[in-house]
Amino acid sequence: MYKLTIGLEVHCEVKTNSKNFSSARNEYSDNPNTNVDTVDIGLPGILPVVNKEAFRKSLKMALALNCKTPDVVMFDRKNYYYPDLPKGYQITQMEKPVGVDGYVMINVDDKDIKVGIHDIHLEEDTASMEHNDGYSLIDYNRAGVPLLETVTTPSIHSANEAIAFLEILKGIFLYTDVSEARTELGQMRVDVNVNIRDEFDNNLTPRVEMKNINSFNNVKLAIESEEKRQIDLIEQGRANEVVQETRRFDEEKLETLSMRSKVDAVDYKYYIEPNIPPIKIDDEWINAIKKEIPMLQYDRINIYINEYGLSRYDATVIVKEKSISDYFEETIKLGCNPKSSANWVTGMILGYINKNELKIDDIYLTPKMLVELIEMVDKGEISSKQSKQVFTKCLEEGMEPKKIVKKLGLTQITDDKVIRDIVVKVLDEHPDLIIDHKKGKNTFDFFVGQVMKATRGQANPGITANIIREEIDKR
Repeated sequence: MYKLTIGLEVHCEVKTNSKNFSSARNEYSDNPNTNVDTVDIGLPGILPVVNKEAFRKSLKMALALNCKTPDVVMFDRKNYYYPDLPKGYQITQMEKPVGVDGYVMINVDDKDIKVGIHDIHLEEDTASMEHNDGYSLIDYNRAGVPLLETVTTPSIHSANEAIAFLEILKGIFLYTDVSEARTELGQMRVDVNVNIRDEFDNNLTPRVEMKNINSFNNVKLAIESEEKRQIDLIEQGRANEVVQETRRFDEEKLETLSMRSKVDAVDYKYYIEPNIPPIKIDDEWINAIKKEIPMLQYDRINIYINEYGLSRYDATVIVKEKSISDYFEETIKLGCNPKSSANWVTGMILGYINKNELKIDDIYLTPKMLVELIEMVDKGEISSKQSKQVFTKCLEEGMEPKKIVKKLGLTQITDDKVIRDIVVKVLDEHPDLIIDHKKGKNTFDFFVGQVMKATRGQANPGITANIIREEIDKR
């Protein structure tokens, strides 16, 4: 029996105005080498200055991940040479990471799983490189961008668990406003470490790392490919061919390919960054940051399921974006039935904003208006079908639902006498169809349709159906 063991290293750029140790702009740009200053390109005599906002957001993320935080701000040098690292070293954290010994709860197949966080540390990103035939190009826009690296313990045991963790982690970055975490812009990149153990937790293969995977789908495919490769070699008696190395995932071949041998931490010759003195962290500052952290996805999902009675699927859809979840919760505070609100949010509202590439804050329909719309349906003032018409008109014309109903004359007729008079008239005009109905033919829908036609769709369908049955039985 084989046990897949996975550890993830997730690099995510922190959202700040300037870079981690320089005053250069921290923003995505298609124009290479425009957001650069002397610190970023490692000119002689440069001195780094700590970005307080980057460190504050890093602490916020560490606290959201249930980590222990350090007593001082401290940075280290990680020494290695590569063209995308102009100084010949990277300023990072080794001895005093911004957070250690944390955890994240995920749910896979209705099973709660605790994923350990070994550490989370703040460092500077490298430049980006474009490799062509015979030459390479370097863009220093990314050099020095504040980068948070979240390192899990080897507590993940399937590709699905890995994806669930990444989705929750991305959600935490977004909920805390620490990062935009856009994988398509390279703001969130994943290194995956994989090895195979036996049922007694003994290693059958060494840890293999796959670098810089930039989409969650590719993370899943890379894990599955590497798992198969290692197990195949074990079963062929060639386990010794699995070596500690760095590999890359080939998206076309859907397989991992060897890049280079994997070094250990000692090879980087870490030492304390001499140009950044240790800075004491104030407890009052930590407590103030804690208060900024909103309720996160995992806790919201549990409340939506256990208290509001939603399905896990609907709860997960709603919490994907904080603004959607906040919108939903506001409707509950206004007295809306949670299931009715969830149906509208996951159906009509998300459908509209996704189709039109909008944010929920961009639409005219406020939570209060949605509650009013749902109440009109519940009270029988308009039909479910009419409510969708009102919804569309509300967004297109920027008019409140009640005013739309009045303007279009959509108020339902619920007066028993008014509907009965119309029903009697319709039945009197079609005595032959009443006979057909009593013989078992389906003419009932015809009568309903005629009443709706006579009332321009305003007769309450339920009341209408009951009265038709009563009047037919009398004949």
